[in-house]
Amino acid sequence: MPQGSKAKYTDKQERKAEHIAEGYMDKGVSHKEAEARAWATVNKQDGGGNRKGGGGQAKPSSAKSSSRSEAAKKGWETRRKRHG
Repeated sequence: MPQGSKAKYTDKQERKAEHIAEGYMDKGVSHKEAEARAWATVNKQDGGGNRKGGGGQAKPSSAKSSSRSEAAKKGWETRRKRHG
């Protein structure tokens, strides 16, 4: 995906960026600068694009926490056996 592509943003994020850009343009900021500020704001608020895809998909939070707790239990059992 080329730099600057907006393919990973949801429709809601795109509408939000348009609305923010319009507000900046009403204040006299150039179109290009308003658009850049709007996308920076959307990125800061939402953490970037929210559409799924690509190799960066993480496990659901429930899968992470359950595997973490299982590992913690196993570690506790191992330490308990070693120390009597």
